[in-house]
Formats: sequence, C-alpha cells, structure tokens
Amino acid sequence: VANEGGKHWTVNEVRALIRIWSDKNIQHQLEGTVRNKRIFEQVAARLQKFGIDRDWKQCRTKYKNLKHEYKSAKSAQDSGSTSKSMKFFNELDAILGHSTMEQASKSDN
Repeated sequence: VANEGGKHWTVNEVRALIRIWSDKNIQHQLEGTVRNKRIFEQVAARLQKFGIDRDWKQCRTKYKNLKHEYKSAKSAQDSGSTSKSMKFFNELDAILGHSTMEQASKSDN
C-alpha cells in the first residue's frame, strides 16, 4: 500500500520511524557517519517488522525532513515565536534536544 515514492507517511509510520530512531544504537551510528545507507537499510528492515513497507531512501528522506522541520521549529521557539510548531516536536525533542543542548554548551566554552 505505502511503497510508492511520493506516498505520504501516516502518523503511525512516522511514530514507528521515530521509535526506531530513538534507539540509542541507531542514534550513535547516525551521529558518526555521513554515508548512512546501511543504517537506513536497518531502519527500513525494522519498519518492515511493524508491517510498514518503506525503502531505505524513503526512511532517510523522512528522517532528514523531520530533523530539518524540528530544527526550524526549535529555533523559532528559541527566538520567542510560537507560530512555528510541528506534529512530532516533543518526540523529536526527546531525541534531538539533548544533542543540540550539548553542541550549544560546547560552543559557549
């Protein structure tokens, strides 16, 4: 059903992707590499177990889009604007919030 390139991700599919992404092992692998096809192949295989048919490219694209959306929502929030928000902000903040905080404190020193 959902294996076409342009097919929208359902809320459950995105939640499953975020659940896998929140795995410390996956996060650690993603932090240390730019060539991440193999990691996203693992992510796609894990989604398959939930009955979600996405290839590694779709997973990587969704990951990048979510990350970008999170960062722009976060910077809007930090500048005091409440107009920019996103659906999975809290879930992503739990994953990405700590890493952006660490980077911010490193740049302060």
